[in-house]
Amino acid sequence: MEGLISISEVNSMNDERFEWVFRNVIELCSEAAAHVKHMRPFKDVTDLCAAFYKYLNEVSYEEKLKVLMSHPDLAGRLAAQGELTQESASEQQSAGLSDLSNAQKAIIDSSNKRYKEKFGFPFIICARENKVQSIIDGLNLRYGNTRDEEINIGINEVKKICKLRILDIVKNE
Repeated sequence: MEGLISISEVNSMNDERFEWVFRNVIELCSEAAAHVKHMRPFKDVTDLCAAFYKYLNEVSYEEKLKVLMSHPDLAGRLAAQGELTQESASEQQSAGLSDLSNAQKAIIDSSNKRYKEKFGFPFIICARENKVQSIIDGLNLRYGNTRDEEINIGINEVKKICKLRILDIVKNE
């Protein structure tokens, strides 16, 4: 779905409105919007996305971990309890994670647990670019990586998620 507001509207927003509109383009990380608001004006939506990527690239190692840990488990407890953010719920549904068979749910649950125990943060993948089987395959494949590799991959997946969320808000003109 293409966004509803223009880049000129983004540039003319007051700071409070900007922070509210972009508060969750990075899951539960309103600090990103608070930081990026100072980078205005943006030429276009690509420039806006690049500002959020710059934020992710420049935050400390600890802040990167905080960003990763803010993401919910795929098809996890929060999803089962209806406690995901609106964005995460929609993304997980688009990947088919709300319609898992019992066998798929068991595989994802055990793989999520194993992954989180090894790396200390949830498995991050851009659900809107994947379906159930590719998510299961990704969990298994990426389990063999080092923690630093997974932090880098996870942040790159967050960037993909961020871009799609921005495109849900801002017209790609």
